[in-house]
Amino acid sequence: MSKKLEEEFVKQLEENQNIVHKICRLYTNDQDAHNDLFQEVTIQLWRAYPKFRGDAKFSTWMYRVALNTAITLYRKSTRRVKTQDYDSVQFKIADRPEDDEQMEQLTLLYGAVKQLNDIEKALVFLYLEDKNYREIAETMGISEVNARVKMNRIKTKLTNIINP
Repeated sequence: MSKKLEEEFVKQLEENQNIVHKICRLYTNDQDAHNDLFQEVTIQLWRAYPKFRGDAKFSTWMYRVALNTAITLYRKSTRRVKTQDYDSVQFKIADRPEDDEQMEQLTLLYGAVKQLNDIEKALVFLYLEDKNYREIAETMGISEVNARVKMNRIKTKLTNIINP
């Protein structure tokens, strides 16, 4: 991969890394698992980047790759997929921490969301990222109507989890 392509990738990843961190937080329970998933998502993004055509926004494409990676790796808790070492490609990505108050609110919400199944988690995540139903449908590979119906059911389910 060319140096220019590598620089573009690193820039895009730095600008959008919170997407991956949020997905990792949804699909993991501890920092080590979070770090492993972040690394695996980064590897998958790196591998797929040369094929990124720009038909969709980079962030939409990144959501899709990250969610598919997370769902694939963590769908079956007994199955562990080996991660790969990417020492051959060194990325210098600065972590952007979120403020403490926001983290407390997110922790409460993530507790309820973690009780959902993998697909429901992905839909909620995209919804919370202020994606419209068209973007959610495009990212998830479902129809817009299906995205709306699923989201309404999930909202009811979350309401019942939070307020039994």
